[in-house]
Order: sequence, then C-alpha cells, then structure tokens
Amino acid sequence: MAKPRWLNWATGEISKLRDLFSFTGWRLYTGTYTTAYKLDSSRVDYNKARELYNNTNDAYKLGAGFAKPIINTAVAFMGVPQFRSEDEDAQAVLDDFFGDNVSRMQQVHRNAMRDGDCFVWVTREETGEAALYPEAKTRLNFNIIPPEQVVQIIRSPITGLVLEYVLKAEHIWLDENDNTRRCIVTQHISKERRLVQITGDMPPDVQPGEEKNPWGFIPIVHFKNEGDETREFGQSDLEPVEPFLKAYHDVMLHAMQGSKMHSTPRLKLKLKDVSRFLANNFGITDPADFAAKGGTINLDGHELLIFQDEEDAGFIEVNSAIGDAKDLLQLLFYCIVDTSETPEFSFGVHTPSSLSSVKEQMPILVRRIARKREHFTEAWQRLARIVLAMTAQAEGKKFSTYATTLEWDDIDPRDGKDVAEELNSVSQALNTAIQGGFISIQAATDFLKNYITTMHDFISDDPEIPGERERIIQDRIMQARLEDGQLLQDEKNVIDNIINRQV
Repeated sequence: MAKPRWLNWATGEISKLRDLFSFTGWRLYTGTYTTAYKLDSSRVDYNKARELYNNTNDAYKLGAGFAKPIINTAVAFMGVPQFRSEDEDAQAVLDDFFGDNVSRMQQVHRNAMRDGDCFVWVTREETGEAALYPEAKTRLNFNIIPPEQVVQIIRSPITGLVLEYVLKAEHIWLDENDNTRRCIVTQHISKERRLVQITGDMPPDVQPGEEKNPWGFIPIVHFKNEGDETREFGQSDLEPVEPFLKAYHDVMLHAMQGSKMHSTPRLKLKLKDVSRFLANNFGITDPADFAAKGGTINLDGHELLIFQDEEDAGFIEVNSAIGDAKDLLQLLFYCIVDTSETPEFSFGVHTPSSLSSVKEQMPILVRRIARKREHFTEAWQRLARIVLAMTAQAEGKKFSTYATTLEWDDIDPRDGKDVAEELNSVSQALNTAIQGGFISIQAATDFLKNYITTMHDFISDDPEIPGERERIIQDRIMQARLEDGQLLQDEKNVIDNIINRQV
C-alpha cells in the first residue's frame, strides 16, 4: 500500500529539521549557520542636530523651536555631579579641577544629548598665559573634541576595550603673504603613543611625528548618550522627535500660507445693470472698450458707491486655515511632549492650562534625569581617575585610591509650601505614634532624618560627632537652665516690688 502524499511531505520536513538541529548542539538558522557580530557604526547627523537645536534649518523653522527646550530642560535639571573621594589629597585635586570647569561639564551634557556624542580629552600643558595663571607653570586642560573629528574608535575584538582613537581635523590658516593654506591633521592616540600625520600644506604650529604616551592610558573619555552595546556611537535626544518637528513645520506652514491667501476679504457686488453701475461710480461709459484696453477699477477714494434698487455689496470671507489645523497642531505638540519626555510647561504653555501637567509630568522628567545621570556616571568616574592619575604621575603624589563616588543635587518637584506641609504631617504622625507607644523615639528619629538633612543618627558611632540623642539631651538641659533662671528672675522681681511698697 502506497504512503499518503501528506505522509511523504511530513517525512521530508522532519528530515530537514534533523539536518538543521544536529546532535552536536542547537544552531540558530539564519539562512547560514553562523553570522558574524558587527557593531553598528552609524552616527548622528551632527550638523542637522545643531541646526535643529539652533533653529537654523529652513525646512524645520516652524517646528524646531521645540528642540532647544527639550535639551536645555534636561541639562538644567540634571546639573553637574560632585566628586567624593576617601583620600583627602585626591579630594582637593578633584575640587580644584572640576570646580574650574563647571561650565564645560554642563556643556558636555548639552553636547551629548544634542549630538549623541561628546569626547573629553584631558591634557597637561604648560601655561601659555603665565600672567593669568602665576600659581602654576603647568595645568590640566579640559578639552572638548567635536565628535565629527573622531573618525574611528579601534576596539579589541575580544574585550571590546578601546585601543586607539583616530582623530582627523582640517586646519586652515593664512601665511605671511595672506595666502590661504590648509591641511588635514590626523592623530592616532593609544596608551603607548601619539602619532601626528599631516596631509597638505605644512602648518607652522604643528609638528608631525610620533611621540610616546607618558601616561600609559588614553586620556579621552567618550560620553555616549543613550548608549547601547550594539552601537559604536550615541543617539541624539532630537532623533525620536525629528519627524514630529518636521510635521509640525509643514502643517503650520500650510496653515499660514492659507491664512495669508484668504485673510483679505473679497468684495462681492450684486448688480442688475453693470454698465450703469460703472457709469455712476467710475465714469465708464463704454465697459467693453474699457475692458479691451485693459482698464482696472480702483476703489481708493470711493468710500460712497451708488446702487439701484435690489443691488447690494458685501465681502466674501474664508474660515481661518489655522483654526482648521489647530487640532492637528495640538496632536503633534503632545506627540513631541510624550516622545521627548519633556513636560509641556517647558515649552511655555499658559500656566493655568499646565498646572495639572506640572504635577503629572514632573515625575516623568525626574525619572528621565535619573536615567541620564546613571548613563553618564561611569564616564565621569573614568574622567576623575584620569585627572588623579595624571596628577599623581606628574607631581609625584600618591593617592590611596582613584575611586570616586558622584553626588547629584536632589530634584524635588514640590515647592516650599508642599515640603513644609509634608514635614508637618510626618512630624505629627510620628508624635502620635510615640505617645501611643507604637514606635520608639529612635525609630521616629531615624525616619525623620530622611526629611531633615541636618539631623544626625540617633546614636553616633563617631565619638567626635554627637548623636541626635545627645543633642536632644543637651537642648533639654539648656532649656531647663533657662526656665530656672527665669523663675529666679520672677521671684526677684516680686521681692523687689514688695520692698518698694514698704519703703
């Protein structure tokens, strides 16, 4: 008996599956048995991102105004970190270096969020302006490299660590004869060397060649926004909202063009005898000859028009095109708000209409800022290690550790009134719990310490720092002394009054 056709088909498919999943192990079928892993090296269009931020791109003029608040709001709330080290000498070095570069640190956040990438190169150079910096012959410089100059990042194929940065920049200058000269300066920077190559005219202030890297590490840190292990470079915060910015521009442009076209009312005349109307008001006796000669009618100076019975004049008005596009523009606006994770009040929305958004959307912004801070923490800590390592090697200092922790300013969406009301409610609740015997004073103090930063631990482990219990006892002793002194003063006043009466 012959096998059914379906059984033969099933047998063949099972045989294919056996060939696919061999006994040597499971293999993912992708057309070929193996596929090579390749890091995505595509990059942000840096020029376009800056044009959107500065609103200089004509194709986005009416929509790119949202780009700057998206970036600046996050940068402003994010702030800059403070570095903390267990070594006092290291702490002093960190305070000096980063304290002098607060504005550049904020610029790093702005550039990274706007462009997707920001590269910081720390160099130790002789002070070129000794009159301005007499306290040191050499100093550490905080250099921000334009991301388009970093043409390649060479990594280890095994560990993924950066082995070399390749920088390429165009250098243009005028020679002594006012002739324009140009060249391409290429730098290969690794932990072993710094190779400088010149293509084109030889500049007077740059010397090609190879020199040894004295530090033993690459003093460049890559701040990658929205970093991903599958991408070599970062992503701009303007990329997700770029289609909505373009759509907003197009809708607004068409609405304004329509409004301009129809904003001027058109005169409508209802006439029984056109020839008589022209003769009475404009002195035209032969309309056909007047039209044949290309004559035109000007209403200037004709504030009064003469009509016959049942004749009338009016204006033809068209509904506003902007009003018709209002709903679509509002939809695009909220698409920009949601996609960028930026509260709508950051774009200047009228205050009464955005009161609810302040409370509802502020937590979204807080979580966005917290995520951004975590993304940049590793890069800032590496930069701090570079600063300490350079200082230690150049000045012969020894630090017990290069490790640092970052401290950020708290983001509190509440105002002063909300904070005071919450603290009052918490204090009353704790007081009720203590009087009811539900919790101890120590538990209440430790809980309240989360709301009042000036409070200490209830019992301090440091003998030089008094705990909150000792501080409370000292306050009570002082208050008791003041009360006793006031009581003695009151008794003295009574005695003095009695003596004065007797006298």
